[in-house]
Amino acid sequence: MSGVLQLREVSKTYLDGADEVHALREVDLTVEAGKMVAVMGPSGSGKSTLLTIAGALETPTSGEVLIGGQPLSAMSRDDRARLRRRAIGYVFQDFNLLPGLTAAENVALPLELDGLGAGKARTAGLAGLDRLGLADRAEHFPDQLSGGERQRVAIARAVVGDRRLLLADEPTGALDSENGEAVMRMILTACKHGVAAVVVTHDAQLASWADRVLFIRDGRVVDRTAPRRGPDSLLAEEAAR
Repeated sequence: MSGVLQLREVSKTYLDGADEVHALREVDLTVEAGKMVAVMGPSGSGKSTLLTIAGALETPTSGEVLIGGQPLSAMSRDDRARLRRRAIGYVFQDFNLLPGLTAAENVALPLELDGLGAGKARTAGLAGLDRLGLADRAEHFPDQLSGGERQRVAIARAVVGDRRLLLADEPTGALDSENGEAVMRMILTACKHGVAAVVVTHDAQLASWADRVLFIRDGRVVDRTAPRRGPDSLLAEEAAR
């Protein structure tokens, strides 16, 4: 099965003075629609580099990245920028919400930047907030929201529109365990609607929400495993509560 995201023998090397730093070494990864992959590993292992390359923010030194079956190397800079706006959603640990915009405006902004009319973008933004239980917070500014609410706004912004790929870098790092689980639940809900997700996390319990867990050390994939409790069993537990 072809994936929404494919990394084929992807390597990334940086120069640090006269030294070469191998951030990634021949990484292979496929993420299908509707699936979540968690990425774990020590600090400096290459997790964030993997996300930036998967999200077309950086180019690999060697290897190939495909999104929706299309190789990024065959795209112009403008085409890659268009792909990032339309097909890829990002969730950052520090939320990256614009303080001068309301929750609804933050969610609608990527759609407006991509040329959608303001009215239609706002309607889509409000619908995204409603799906995450934030309809009553739509007109609040980020500093009027709790940490968990801000993170939900960030997730709504990442999945609104026709997003096919969701990339999250430690999205629960600034949250308590209850809000952290809520965030993972929201990402899983996006996957149930056909989104492919790659989530970097240091928390093994939260990684158990994923379909697969990828372990990286020194830029290499050292293990791949399926959690003992996958997303289906976790959803069943939720329903039984």
